[in-house]
Amino acid sequence: MTVAVTAPLPVLRERLVSVPNTVTVLRTVLALALGIGAVAVDSLALLGVAYVCYWAGDSLDGYLARKLDQETKVGAVFDCVCDRASTCILAVGLIAHAPEVWPPVAVFLANFMVLDMMLSLSFLCWPHVVSPNYFYLIDERVFRLNWSHPAKAANTAGVVLMVVLGLTWPVFLWVALVAALAIFGVKIWSTVRVARLLALG
Repeated sequence: MTVAVTAPLPVLRERLVSVPNTVTVLRTVLALALGIGAVAVDSLALLGVAYVCYWAGDSLDGYLARKLDQETKVGAVFDCVCDRASTCILAVGLIAHAPEVWPPVAVFLANFMVLDMMLSLSFLCWPHVVSPNYFYLIDERVFRLNWSHPAKAANTAGVVLMVVLGLTWPVFLWVALVAALAIFGVKIWSTVRVARLLALG
């Protein structure tokens, strides 16, 4: 279902060098360096700092892109790729520190690295959509389930935080697994819906 425009679209001026893209580079390099260091010395605390750098930086680059009117398709793709690079290293760090957490982390990674990546890049099929943050212009339900603030928090932080709690209270590992499977189901449904929208032209 196509949704009427409810907010002005940003003026699209493609550029690779910009303030938000610079922040994306810095937060990714920092998260990767800290994440690799955490794996090398088996430090959960350092891994936690790496996650904070990734999540805070991911929020900051998006905020600056909107605030400075520097939203671009290339920036959205770059952000998406850097999110996966950071997430992959940090997830490996979690499994290296506590191998018993692998089931929910494996489901989370399969979802985030494949299905969510494909969904996040599907905006490129619609020329007037600058990033996944504007997917409500195409389909509001898909947007709410995938790129609204609650959906983003659940998709990137929710499972990870439950896994960390599971290091102390093992029951949370089961909660994390159920949550990861539920999110996986949402992504499958969203992928099918987007495929139908594309088929309709």
